[in-house]
Amino acid sequence: MSAVTNNSPTVDIRYALRRGVFSLNVDLDIPMRGITGIFGESGSGKTTLLRCIAGLETRVTGKLVIGGDVWQDHARNVSRPVHQQEIGYVFQEPRLFRHLSVRRNLEYGQQRATAKHALIAFDQTVELFDLGPLLDRSPTDLSGGEAQRVAIARALLRSPRLLLMDEPLAALDSARKNEILPFLDRLHNELQIPIIYVSHHIEEICRLCDHLLVMERGRVIAEGDLQSVLVRLDLPLLSGEEAGSVICGTISRYDDDYDLTHLAFSGGELLVPGRIGETGDKRRLRIRASDISLCRHRPESTTMLNILPAIIEDIQPSSGPMLLLRLKLGSDRMIARITRRSCDKLALQRGDELLAQIKAVAIRN
Repeated sequence: MSAVTNNSPTVDIRYALRRGVFSLNVDLDIPMRGITGIFGESGSGKTTLLRCIAGLETRVTGKLVIGGDVWQDHARNVSRPVHQQEIGYVFQEPRLFRHLSVRRNLEYGQQRATAKHALIAFDQTVELFDLGPLLDRSPTDLSGGEAQRVAIARALLRSPRLLLMDEPLAALDSARKNEILPFLDRLHNELQIPIIYVSHHIEEICRLCDHLLVMERGRVIAEGDLQSVLVRLDLPLLSGEEAGSVICGTISRYDDDYDLTHLAFSGGELLVPGRIGETGDKRRLRIRASDISLCRHRPESTTMLNILPAIIEDIQPSSGPMLLLRLKLGSDRMIARITRRSCDKLALQRGDELLAQIKAVAIRN
């Protein structure tokens, strides 16, 4: 069941579907604001769940309630026609109309809006995604990143109450992904609309999302705020090479001499290479488990800039060479990956107080 327990509005999702050997069975509530990420391997049911929400699956049973409004309830034969649903859908491929200019593609989305009040004005959308120079161009003359920006903008101009994004960066190379990610950051920060974002890349999830669902074989096996799910040690999907945590902090100062930003969080202060913002700005850090090492005593000489006190909160049972530890730093948690031999050599146990050495961290929004 859902981790959303307060009285704020939610998106209530209940679906059951069987297709051959695959079955989908979900029962959850997600927040009506921010970005909810859905993470899982191929075939776990991520896209199928989005298609159910969008009303594109015909053999599904269940219900969809958005902010208290019943949009689908198959038991009572309630289902809004797809063209009347206030849902925006962004696919892996942009799916723009090639015979229309960028401007006409955007106007098409605006004309399909069913809401009485526009979520976002045309000019505001153009500014948000920096589409001004592209308005008179044909979709055939756009790069992959430009085309996907247009597709997202077109979906927003429908004034949806819910935006679905099905691996919108999957078809892009690294350069195009880096081009479009800042626009997704702006979308997250500037518009109060719930977004469900599907991806099998944990880096994207950590950068963009506030809430996280982990799916496996058509089931939701974990759900909650992003950080609380990331630091669970019982989820094999999150325990691989990309295991890690997310820390939110505030820039306390910038060291011009060494080009380092000091970022304060509940467990102390982290030094981050480069200038990542101004004093007082909030920043999110993605810290990989493999970028943390542990020691009993403070080393006399080390190249590590970040050495912070930590408490071992849990240790993952393992018979392999590596294992994960969940550390508590202030009120935050981090995941460290070390060898089982190192754990035994240091005789590490739950409750131990020690020092975490943290390598250069990756900055996210």
